[in-house]
Amino acid sequence: MYDLIGKKWWFFIFSGLIIIPGIISMLFWGLRLSIDFTGGSLVELKVKDQKDSAKIIEESVKNQNIQLVTLSQTREKTYLLRLKPIDKDQNDKLQEELGKKLGTVDELRFETVGPVIGQETTINAIKAVIIASLAIIIYIALSFRHIPKPYSSWKFGVSAVVALIHDVLVVIGFFSLLGHFFHVEIDSLFITALLTVMGFSVHDSIVVFDRIRENLRKMAGDPFDRIVNASLVQTLARSLSTSLTVVFTLFALLLFSGASIRWFIVALLVGIISGTYSSIFNASPLLVIWEERTKKSKS
Repeated sequence: MYDLIGKKWWFFIFSGLIIIPGIISMLFWGLRLSIDFTGGSLVELKVKDQKDSAKIIEESVKNQNIQLVTLSQTREKTYLLRLKPIDKDQNDKLQEELGKKLGTVDELRFETVGPVIGQETTINAIKAVIIASLAIIIYIALSFRHIPKPYSSWKFGVSAVVALIHDVLVVIGFFSLLGHFFHVEIDSLFITALLTVMGFSVHDSIVVFDRIRENLRKMAGDPFDRIVNASLVQTLARSLSTSLTVVFTLFALLLFSGASIRWFIVALLVGIISGTYSSIFNASPLLVIWEERTKKSKS
């Protein structure tokens, strides 16, 4: 049998190496927020193939005294402009100037999001993560309340949430680095991805913990670390198979989806891969360390 628990410190070191760059990036650069959070206007344009279209659009925006946040070209050959808030009249004047310089210009989208909505989105996102974490601890503690003594069901819940926080930090840190080096912005879909990753992470942890609960009765009298290791080995193939089917589906979506959900899919991919790792190699080893220290403190 593979001794996964015996290598637990290596797993923790690997997690640290993954998380620390993202935390450093968050401290120095933060996240690159889209207009969903900061407020502003989003304009998507389709123009005929013309040389220097991006440069012409940028000059036209400047001529109208509009502050351009980002200008990017999508996979569908359209241009996505993120601007400081503008009204309909300003947008009409911009479209008029672009029409003169570029010929036919089709406006596919014009949206304005106020900073109040952005602030509410941020506050609600933080609340959602906190409430979900507390609910998960309570749910797991109640579900595992009949495990044999002296083991505590609350430790199972807290360990699952620690693994969950690991996954959230991995995703946020990864997008902080993407935002700084590749100007990738996060929007409201990023929050949806985070909450989805949290649910997936906990699901994987519960699968492993449930097998630990069964083996606590079947292997009564065996050391706790041996029981956990046996449970990990027994559920490893199932956990990896489940995760791989989701990962393959997301890769297919990433290849054939549009630009509007591309980074949402990337966030899910990173989070699910991290969630699979943390549920197997972080949550259960943490539970073992916690139980070992509790036993030592009582002896």
